[in-house]
Order: sequence, then structure tokens, then C-alpha cells
Amino acid sequence: MIIVMCPDASDEQINHVIDKLAQHGFGIHLSKGVERTVIGAIGDKSAIELSALQILPGVSEIVPIRKPYKLVSRELFKKDTIVKISDKLKIGSTQPICVMAGPCSVEGKNEILEVAQIVKKAGAAMLRGGAFKPRTSPYSFQGLGEEGLKYLALARKKTGLPIVTELMDPRDVRLVAKYADVIQIGARNMQNFNLLKEVGKIKKPVLLKRGSGSTVKEWLMSAEYIISEGNKNIILCERGIRTFETATRNTLDLNAIPLIKKLTHLPVIVDPSHGTGEWDLVSAMAKAAIAAGADGLMIEVHPHPEDALSDGAQSLKPDTFGDLMRELKVVASAVGRRM
Repeated sequence: MIIVMCPDASDEQINHVIDKLAQHGFGIHLSKGVERTVIGAIGDKSAIELSALQILPGVSEIVPIRKPYKLVSRELFKKDTIVKISDKLKIGSTQPICVMAGPCSVEGKNEILEVAQIVKKAGAAMLRGGAFKPRTSPYSFQGLGEEGLKYLALARKKTGLPIVTELMDPRDVRLVAKYADVIQIGARNMQNFNLLKEVGKIKKPVLLKRGSGSTVKEWLMSAEYIISEGNKNIILCERGIRTFETATRNTLDLNAIPLIKKLTHLPVIVDPSHGTGEWDLVSAMAKAAIAAGADGLMIEVHPHPEDALSDGAQSLKPDTFGDLMRELKVVASAVGRRM
């Protein structure tokens, strides 16, 4: 539930309400605005008489949160969340559109350094690359592990680009957090609740991809696991869902973008590479995503896709990526955004 305080409520009155809620086992989330203060109370409403809260000094009204996800709901936080990646980079509705680009997998030091220089020159704001790779086949390339993380860190040092990379195992949280600027939870792990809880305990930004068979509600409930542990720095990523269509790798659910904007205060980006699985469809879907309101894009780029150890078919070559970045500026400007 949401306790809305009167505009002239004092700090003493606000703290009294918080103490009363805490005594009954509620999780407290305080939001102080210019005009009034809102207290989000997460817990069993039967544990306290609402009428007893209503008569407390400084309380204006009590509003129930109807959604099963509470802390990520726009009912609780009206203002859009802006996720800070670095002093120079933030992701959210009021910020320039953030493009994260790079190979699906970190294949070696020279490869990731080359790609990092390419995507930076084209205008990307972040470098993506997988050091740990969840693959359908146990015989496919699984990534370089910590060695790959070190190569990503070296690429960051050379280019200044923050890095986003995937975490698969709760035991590796501290290891990946040591190197990454943003921790990615992939589609296969969207409902790995132990993993979500662990990344919720740190303050490192988390990029949460939608599961290929997950509803928007399930996706937001997974985000709720992270934020309920204290980490509010969550970026949602639409990357396509599995439908009856077989012509593409997935069906990119672009209507999820405005829907997410309506339901939650969290920023949302789109991965058209996994969303289509076809390199020649990526540019069109990337532009469509920005037009639909996405706060950023995650795009796979490889200098030699035919030799890539994973997902070469959906990776853009450097020239194609450069062309796309120029075209995105036009689309962004048309919808009132910046690159």
C-alpha cells in the first residue's frame, strides 16, 4: 500500500508513520517529492488496521497497490527511474538513448579490443560481450570465464566504454561485479530467483532480459525480486519471445515497450539481434524500437560474423553498424530523444 502524507507533514510525523509500519513487519520505501512525501509499505495488510494509520498525524490518504509487483510498479513510484552507469552515462527517459554494442561472446583479447574501437567510433555508449555463455548445446563454446572478463576490462581501459556482461551463477556474483559496470541476467535466467536475490544485494546496475516464454507480468515479478533485496538500479531488456512463427529466431514484442512504460518506472531497452536472429532485420527493428519509446538498444557487432563462435548470423558488420547509428539519430530526433 501507499501512504500519502500531507504536503505540510513534518519529518517527525513521517518518521512516526514509518516506525509504526516497521513494528508490524512492513518493508518501507520512502519517496520525498517537492510537493509531498509518499511511503510505500510492502507486507501483509492484515497485520495492521488501516483506519489506525489513516488517523495518524500528517497522513493524507492510503492507496492500495493493485499490481502483484509493488516496488517496480508505477503506482508506487510515478517518476521514471534513471539508472546511473557512470558519471557520464545514465539510462532512462530523460537521458540520451544508450546503445550497447559488441560481440555475443568474448573470443579473445585482440577481437574484443578491435570491436571496442569499432563500436566506440560509431557512437556506442557501452561495450557488450559475454564471458560466460549459456548455450543450448553442451558442446558449443561456453565463453572464456574470468579471462574474458579481464579482456573486457582491458577494452574499457583502452576506450573508456563501460561494459555489460552476463552473470549465470550466484557463486560468480562478486567475480562478475568486480569487472562489469552492468550485470546482465539473460533470458534463460530470468526466473533464477536465487540469482536475482544475489544481484539484488549489491548496488551494481542490473540488465534484466525477458525470458523467451515469459509474460510481461512474470518479467516484472522477476524485477521485483531484485528490487525487494534493495537494488533499485534495474534496466529491463525486451529481446523477443517464442511464438508459433519460425521464420525468425524470436518474435520481437515491440508493444511491450510502451506497455512497460505504463506499468513501471524502470527504463527499458531492446535487443533486436536476439529478437530477430537475422542481421538484415536488426536495423529496421532497432529503429522501430526507438520510435516505440525504448531508452536504449543492445546490438551484436562482429568484424567477421562468418567466423564468430556464437550468433554470427545476427551480428552486424562494422560498416552496417555505422550506418545504423547515423540513421538512429534521425529517428531519435523525430520522437524527441537524443543519441
